[in-house]
Amino acid sequence: MAFGAIIVGDEILSGRRTDKHFPKLVELLQARGMKLSWARYVGDELGGLVEILRQSFAAGDVVFSFGGIGVTPDDRTRQAAAAALGVRLALHPAAEAILRAKFGDEITPHRLQLGVFPVGSGIIPNPFNQVPGFSIRDHFFVPGFPVMAWPMVESVLDSRFRHLHHAEDYVERAITVRDGYEGGLIDLMEAITAAYPDTNLFSLPTVAETDRQRRSLELGVKGPAASVSKAMEQIKVAVGERGYAWQDKV
Repeated sequence: MAFGAIIVGDEILSGRRTDKHFPKLVELLQARGMKLSWARYVGDELGGLVEILRQSFAAGDVVFSFGGIGVTPDDRTRQAAAAALGVRLALHPAAEAILRAKFGDEITPHRLQLGVFPVGSGIIPNPFNQVPGFSIRDHFFVPGFPVMAWPMVESVLDSRFRHLHHAEDYVERAITVRDGYEGGLIDLMEAITAAYPDTNLFSLPTVAETDRQRRSLELGVKGPAASVSKAMEQIKVAVGERGYAWQDKV
């Protein structure tokens, strides 16, 4: 099952704000032995939002969408989700009850709009201020505020996708190969990939930008602990036999 992220907001694309959701989602997934497969950044323009959501709904991935679910004129994510699915928007009964309990006599039609979601949606509880997000078709829509969004994402991962957790048996190990370059180790990478199909091999080269820097290559494997251990031992032996110096990546 692939996990994706959609991060919404003109303020991200213009540089007025720095996105924090991407690294946090990577962290939350990795802590549970899962990984992020893709991420998209998109502005507040409705047409662009609709197109991206049509693509992601069609792909069948699990997607976390951050931002654009308020009720100001530039918040268009809920409308885009409904349009992408070809359904109407409606006030969700459970969301309405939460909002009425929160605001009491100060409830207004404007505040009730916070509970308007595409028909068929479920709600995502918000432990920070109780205003819920919504989910539909394995897409989970949360606010752009990290203090709200991250606990909501964690609750989804630990309830809806607990069966996918394999953190205890999912590890990542790597070595730094001094003066190594990918071209000289491709055959080794291919052999490791073929021998351990339940793992994912990665290589991250570093280019020497000054005379004082040395070229290096971070070479590693991630996956089930037993397979990663065997793969890394084979990599270390092979790299040493080829005359490269290496050290464990901490």
